Amino acid sequence: MARLLVINPGSASTKISICDGYTCELESVIRHEVEVVLSFPTSYSQKEYRKTFIDAFLKEHNYKLEDFDAFVGRGGLVRPIESGTYLVNEKMIDDLKHMRYGDHVCNLGSILAYDYAKETGKAAYTVDPVVVNELADVAKISGYKVFERESIFHALNQKAVAKRYARETKQKYEDLNLIVAHLGGGISVGLHVNGKVIDVNNAHGGEGPFTLERAGTLPLFKVIEQAFETSYTLLQLQKHLVTKGGVYSYIGTSSGMEITKRIDSGDKEAEFYLHAMCYRIVKEIGSLFFANNGKIDQLILTGGLTHNPHVLKYLKEHIPSILPYTIYPGEEEMLALSEGALRVIKGEEEVKIY
Repeated sequence: MARLLVINPGSASTKISICDGYTCELESVIRHEVEVVLSFPTSYSQKEYRKTFIDAFLKEHNYKLEDFDAFVGRGGLVRPIESGTYLVNEKMIDDLKHMRYGDHVCNLGSILAYDYAKETGKAAYTVDPVVVNELADVAKISGYKVFERESIFHALNQKAVAKRYARETKQKYEDLNLIVAHLGGGISVGLHVNGKVIDVNNAHGGEGPFTLERAGTLPLFKVIEQAFETSYTLLQLQKHLVTKGGVYSYIGTSSGMEITKRIDSGDKEAEFYLHAMCYRIVKEIGSLFFANNGKIDQLILTGGLTHNPHVLKYLKEHIPSILPYTIYPGEEEMLALSEGALRVIKGEEEVKIY
């Protein structure tokens, strides 16, 4: 079996797994101060900062880079591609470094894996990047000819939990109609039909429910007015809307733990805005339910927010009984990254070239 170093950068954390075959020997979540992370002008400029923590983790647990057979990083904002496991190459790294398709901290996953791979002469892989595009033709239509809707979502975890549900119910993913709602720092709600995500909100670029920190869909004319009336540059405004939007913009925090404490202590304002976010989630789920003529085998709720009791209570009370649901708390991204790379290493799946 192969030993893998798996790296998954998040907005305020870096997740690391050391996997030997299908068994993870060691896992860790390195927490970062939000204000420190936001002080960097771009995600790429955080590379050395994040790498220092990873290096310290490996040293603490007596691992050397030579101990690993391959390196796996979460996929970032590259050009739209199909689902699968990709060899990280110079073309992909060049696009990520120069942010040709956008800036998000997930870009660092492949970059860090590639850096380690170059040091050791090994391979670096990424699996189901956030830009997996399987949209149906009709779902690509935005309503204004100049723009086409983009598919940017939590493809890695959405695919992983959808396939897990199929496996556990002894069905084929390709035979199912599912709605998968990934609820975390970003929120994406996808319609999976016969093994393809044929519709999903752009979780990074201002579509769908607002989150604890992202603005989601906004009134168009108000956004235009704001853009002209402020001194923000394009990148500054984009960063502001995805880091200081959503619930944060109303109550000054995007910490799920802090919001829970406030609600538990009787803070009605915090409760109201969290419920408003949940309302938008249910609304998004409902739109996809009807988009597929109500032919949905299962709704799957996943992501970090499924650990939040107030979020779960609201969703359970507002999801209609005609829509059966399954909850997979947290996410399965680390396992999905490891398994995707292993399938290629073992020759069970052909690696894709970017």
